[in-house]
Amino acid sequence: MIIYNVTTHVAHSISDLWVAWMKEKHIPEIMKTGCFNKYQFVKLLEVDESEGLTYTVQFYAADRTAYEHYLNAFAPALREDAFKSWGDKIIGFRSLMALVDG
Repeated sequence: MIIYNVTTHVAHSISDLWVAWMKEKHIPEIMKTGCFNKYQFVKLLEVDESEGLTYTVQFYAADRTAYEHYLNAFAPALREDAFKSWGDKIIGFRSLMALVDG
């Protein structure tokens, strides 16, 4: 199993709107690609919130092929939509993880 993690720091001024956009638009669009089996959307706790809130979404893919298909076929347009929607009010980074059994 491959886990595609997206961590986003969100300005206080847009946090409620951004969370709603994630739940109602962005995450459903990513899940509609068929590249991921499930996801979880969480808010980080015990971090400095003076300049904004930090959220993370983990998307679970069956294998690296599904993840790479997402990157090549869907990610560019979805990332562009996020940038057009929020600009510099959000700062994100992505990481790829593998589930370690046992």
